Amino acid sequence: MSDRDKDVEILALRHQIMVLERQLGADVRVRFTSENRFFLATLLTSLPRAVLRRLRLVVRPDTILRWHREIVKQRHARTCRPKRRGRLPAVRSIRAPVLRLVRENPAWGYRRVHGELITLGLKVAPSTVWEILQQEGIDPAPERGSTTWADFLRSQADALLACDFIETVTLTGQRQYILTVIEHAIRRIRVLGTTAHPTAAWVTQAIRNLVMDLEDAGMLGTVPDSRPGRQVPRSHG
Repeated sequence: MSDRDKDVEILALRHQIMVLERQLGADVRVRFTSENRFFLATLLTSLPRAVLRRLRLVVRPDTILRWHREIVKQRHARTCRPKRRGRLPAVRSIRAPVLRLVRENPAWGYRRVHGELITLGLKVAPSTVWEILQQEGIDPAPERGSTTWADFLRSQADALLACDFIETVTLTGQRQYILTVIEHAIRRIRVLGTTAHPTAAWVTQAIRNLVMDLEDAGMLGTVPDSRPGRQVPRSHG
């Protein structure tokens, strides 16, 4: 195609655009897809702005430039987007000494650990030390150094005994109180005696008999409840 043919085609296209604009009116806006915007923006922005303003286009030259800016912005946004959001995780060279210091010094808080890291030449923020301890499920220093009631019960379950009275009524209508003991380790219940009038002396003697039986056995739940030679508390009534 010669240059004259190209000029003729351009004039024909410009004339057709004028006819279409006249028929559609000024209120009708031509809608472009994203692919059409990309094509026009990359094609026309290579021209100087003065030349671009003299072209006969369906949209204004400023719209073409705005499309080009949006394309460039989206391209940079995709390439500059971090692979993971938020702050970078603490490196292992910092995490390992933090956990070791806390393990060897349970009474140290995160600020004391931070000070020791600074002394060792490791530059880290106190909040980073706190986050490492949180991620590992390590409690603060005051809670770490103290033993809770639940921890105490779990550690002493093999040696714990619980005693209580069971109140009952006999066939004759007499009220009786049965002293029982349960061994937490094996869930064994021992009946120490029964009485209608429990007193401190009666309960003390019953517990003494149980303690002597357990001491002779060397462990809980391996001997019968009563043994010869032991004073068994009797009912007072």
